[in-house]
Amino acid sequence: MKNAQSKTVVFITGAFVHHSCWDKWKTYFEANGYKAIVPPWPHKNKSPEVLRNSHPNAEIASNRLRELTEYFASIINGLPEKPVLIGHSIGGLIVQLLLQKGLGSLGVAIHSVPPQGIFTFKLSFLKAGWGPLGFFSSTKKTFFMSFAQWKYAFTNGMDCEEQKEAYYQFAIPESKLIVRDTITSAAKLNFESPHPPLLLTSGSDDNTIPASLNYSNYKKYKHSNSITEYKEFKGRNHFVLGQSTWKEDAHYILEWIRSQANSY
Repeated sequence: MKNAQSKTVVFITGAFVHHSCWDKWKTYFEANGYKAIVPPWPHKNKSPEVLRNSHPNAEIASNRLRELTEYFASIINGLPEKPVLIGHSIGGLIVQLLLQKGLGSLGVAIHSVPPQGIFTFKLSFLKAGWGPLGFFSSTKKTFFMSFAQWKYAFTNGMDCEEQKEAYYQFAIPESKLIVRDTITSAAKLNFESPHPPLLLTSGSDDNTIPASLNYSNYKKYKHSNSITEYKEFKGRNHFVLGQSTWKEDAHYILEWIRSQANSY
């Protein structure tokens, strides 16, 4: 007997941005009958301004991917039903890791940081990621993007005033260890195992996670009886959640979720 579809959505935030980046998405999904939950990362349950002023923040700097994945797992285990999981960037990777553990009814990974073993030498990816990796600097201190780095890694192609507004509204300090953990066993997936339905989305203009990297991620999945789908959106950068086209993306994702009713 197939399961009724979950009406609970857990949004999982990526690195470098405040969880309020999901506010419009939360409202949209709630208006469509879902209970939407947006948990802040550990040590980040304060306003963006307070978090920026705390840089370098030793508590945030201590965050690690394995522990962060378990943190979200504990939240999900406390819910009355297996939720729909929607994550962006490292949040997308966490969605993939949680689905592997059987902790979601289905998942959407938006511009997901790829699991261990998937890499590209595309210049934009290397340029966007070099600073956050924080090589030759202390991992006890957070990394905080300059506005120039933000413009390249997140909001490329947008109007300068829009880029500036997004920077001061959402940019926060981040753990360098979290970024480094994405190339370790903490980010390992078994692509041949069965999993709940998964949609991976990408953006043609994303410098941080190029669409080709998301497509490689998608193509790694091998279990023939599990649903894995891919969608590339034109003109989307890494700030996809806050671009003017966000509702078009949210609508596509919502319709995909609805199309999976009773499929798993």
